[in-house]
Amino acid sequence: MSSVGLLTFVRRQVFPERMASTSLSAPAEGVASHASPVDVTERLTLIDALRGFALCGVLVANSFVWFSGRALIPPARAEALAGPPLEKVVSNLFQLFVHQKFLAIFAFLFGLGFSIQLTRAEARGASIVPLYTRRLLVLLGFGLVHLFALWSGDILHTYAIAGFLLLAFRQRDNRTLVLWAVALLGVAPLLIPALQRFVPVWLHGEQAAEVLKEAAQTEEATQRADLLAALSSDSFWTSQSGNARYSLETFFRSNRALVFSLIVGRFLLGLLAGRLRVLHDVERHRKWLRRTWVGGLVLGLLITLPGLVVMRLKNARIWTPPDDVGMFLLNNLQDVGYLFLSAAFVSLFALLFQRPFWRRVLGLLAPVGRMALSNYLAQTLICIAIYDGWGLGLVGNTPASLSVAIALGIFAAQVVFSHLWFKSFRFGPAEWLWRVLTYGGLQPIHHESHETTAPVST
Repeated sequence: MSSVGLLTFVRRQVFPERMASTSLSAPAEGVASHASPVDVTERLTLIDALRGFALCGVLVANSFVWFSGRALIPPARAEALAGPPLEKVVSNLFQLFVHQKFLAIFAFLFGLGFSIQLTRAEARGASIVPLYTRRLLVLLGFGLVHLFALWSGDILHTYAIAGFLLLAFRQRDNRTLVLWAVALLGVAPLLIPALQRFVPVWLHGEQAAEVLKEAAQTEEATQRADLLAALSSDSFWTSQSGNARYSLETFFRSNRALVFSLIVGRFLLGLLAGRLRVLHDVERHRKWLRRTWVGGLVLGLLITLPGLVVMRLKNARIWTPPDDVGMFLLNNLQDVGYLFLSAAFVSLFALLFQRPFWRRVLGLLAPVGRMALSNYLAQTLICIAIYDGWGLGLVGNTPASLSVAIALGIFAAQVVFSHLWFKSFRFGPAEWLWRVLTYGGLQPIHHESHETTAPVST
């Protein structure tokens, strides 16, 4: 949700507080008294469909930037691939409407999911902490295996670590959530880069700081070149060992603090939206959602377009921007622009979903969202087989349009597969394993199964 929209919404609807009760009451009638997986009848189709939509955008972004090797290749090769007019159009549309926007939506939905889990725990009269901690530890395990064994771009381990911070906000009022979200999403994107820029100067002097910066850039370029060489190898072992080495080398990279700040801030917006039931009761919030999607689109474009134009002028060597305060603000406010555009996408999606035609169309994405973890991991397996040297060997040689086409083709296949899968099964395979490890017992996976879920003390 956009910061302006949130502040307006909160002022009108939250103060005095309208937050969900944080007291642990007795289990409500019809609510299980022990922890158990969410049944399909309890799911909100809109949220599942929105998660599927976000997963499509995440795949396009990952295919465009990372799996294709575009973030690893030398600038000269990148310029050659981006030369034709079609590639310029696709690249500009990607930067404007895809880059970072769908990751923001995904993080927002993670926080919203936490809100739903918290509500269910309160209805049982139980604490969410033990169960949620187990869920995050299992997710962390998934993420670390994915990171080191398959792909250095994994986001699951970061979500798991950042997810523990959500526990500190579970009993905070809505005013506190808004203030922290504004700080993490509006202030931190300026403060953290400023500290990274000026603290070395204060500590070492301007000349020494410049030397350290250049050394860090050279090291990063070397690491990316080594990774590209490994991924281009026709040996699966060479590719994956190179990925593991790069993942280890960059695990504590300097922008980790900013990444965590942005993710936790987006989590908090999701938690707030869940408390206020924004996506549970769209009709009630229709007026606000309309303002958010229009305002988010306008503000998002106003903030991100200048940065995109400057970047294109710089890459074309038409104009070299000055290294001043104005450019610093322009560069580091991009994440705020991404947030506004993400809020616009979420709001427009929710509004369209209320119309019968669009509900049928967008509802096709719901099964993908129900097994988002399985599909996310499958995307990695498919993409490394397509791009890496031991597979089809497209890494480092794929124009933007082909990267996007490949991603959309994979996602279309996942839509079909997800629909077929849920004809027989209750959960995706990775979701089922996640539940087994979280609840400490086998879970029924087939629709026709009559097994009962083992009670778990929470």
